[in-house]
Amino acid sequence: SFLLKLENKTKRKLQKQICQVVLDHFEKQYTRELGDTWTNVRDVLTYPLCWQYAVLLNKFNQSAELKNTLHVKGYHPAFQGPLPYLPASLKCYIRRTPGRFPAQKHQAGKLKEYYLLNAASLLPVLALEVKDGEDVLDLCAAPGGKSVAILQCAYPGNFHCNEYDDLRSRWLKKTIESFIPDPLTNLIMISKLDGTQIGDLKPELYDKILVDAPCSNDRSWLFSSDIQQATLRLIQRKELSFLQFQLLRSAIKALRPGGSLVYSTCTLSKAENSDVINLILNSCTNVMPVDISEMAKAVSQEFTFLSGTQQHELLVLPEKGRAWGPMYVAKLKKM
Repeated sequence: SFLLKLENKTKRKLQKQICQVVLDHFEKQYTRELGDTWTNVRDVLTYPLCWQYAVLLNKFNQSAELKNTLHVKGYHPAFQGPLPYLPASLKCYIRRTPGRFPAQKHQAGKLKEYYLLNAASLLPVLALEVKDGEDVLDLCAAPGGKSVAILQCAYPGNFHCNEYDDLRSRWLKKTIESFIPDPLTNLIMISKLDGTQIGDLKPELYDKILVDAPCSNDRSWLFSSDIQQATLRLIQRKELSFLQFQLLRSAIKALRPGGSLVYSTCTLSKAENSDVINLILNSCTNVMPVDISEMAKAVSQEFTFLSGTQQHELLVLPEKGRAWGPMYVAKLKKM
């Protein structure tokens, strides 16, 4: 019975406290927006014991031993369908069972072998389709997982990683240092500019831009330990879509004509997803939606998508055994 007590204690530790204020808010909003689908999604989001983590290999520090270990632990390569864009150098492993592969500690002078992430967060990178020599901007880059993933795919001509928030910017720097070897880091410019100003500062400079926007992070908000902070977040939530709109408008200015942009969030909220994209499409005459349904079809084994979205967007819904997302992705092209 001592062991049982211990086990329950560990479970309780893993089973973080749900923030009721946030859950009530989500309950109202998402029942309205997602209908019956919300019930299944809620069961996954509120139960961390069923969460899954993908292992993104670092091509700059490869190890056969790691691949063996992953294989033994039941991991298999993600993204096996006929994707429109899937560089051979991008290697990501997932498994059906929940749990997290042990994280690697930062060691000075030694690159990490892998990055743990939500597999759905690679979809914006696959949608962006970065090719060698292109000038790329990751507008809201911290903590840096998507920047690292982009560099697994291709060697940009110039790679600009921007993060306005000071603390997050330090986190981004550390991630880049942990995964990217020295000569290559010279291609990378890390800045702390206000993302809403970048379009004016660097007009028509980039071929590809990722706007992984600040959003209401459904997963982490549900476990806010501070009720005051949670309540404040929910009040400020209404202002996020305006910031997202401004970031997108700025990114469009920074794009070269013919260049493309991917917008992503990790929320289910319609106000921060399709509403923002529709507002952009209605107010910017020089952008067009880009069909990403082929990519979605190719990864439908791994991910569950909300039905009824438009061809230029997708929304990954977490479910048991495929606990990826929430992740919203939309693609636009500048004329």
